[in-house]
Amino acid sequence: MSGDTALTPAAEKVLEVAGKLFYANGIHAVGVDTIAAEAGVTKKTLYDRFGSKDALVARYLSRRDERWRDHVRATVERSRVAAPRRPLLVFDALETWMATMNPRGCAFVNAHAELPDASHPGRAVIAGQKRWLLAYLRDLIAEAGLRNPAKLARSLLILLEGATVTGSLDVVPDAVRAAKSIAKDLLDAA
Repeated sequence: MSGDTALTPAAEKVLEVAGKLFYANGIHAVGVDTIAAEAGVTKKTLYDRFGSKDALVARYLSRRDERWRDHVRATVERSRVAAPRRPLLVFDALETWMATMNPRGCAFVNAHAELPDASHPGRAVIAGQKRWLLAYLRDLIAEAGLRNPAKLARSLLILLEGATVTGSLDVVPDAVRAAKSIAKDLLDAA
């Protein structure tokens, strides 16, 4: 099922419930019986709408990715920060996302740990989410006229990912702010 396919109200409810359960409890800990019961549908409806649990997992990840991308773009677009500082806005977006949407850490990192099979449809969504963020950072850096946007974007992505994990584990106090400070130094040196 592609991310562009419109969902019926029942399928939307299944996706909403599955997303909450997968994120809160883990993908393998949540069965289709639980999802169907919590969504108030039959397992047949769930399978009719999504085909398989794997497809539902991929759709959950795609939906979360859409919300993340919208959040990042909105954070960057509503700011009046000068172009050379715009890549730092992604750190601001991450900080607000983590405060409201990520109490258990990055859904994509969590899902990746649970989906060891490289052919699982969710793995492509996870990789696509990380590739999008890398490309978005590269574009912001290029628009700012900074040198070597690809290399700098890779560095910022690593800082963002590290801040996400260490911040969600509460290993580094204010991990996102610390990563943003390092990113600022990298941008200043570019």
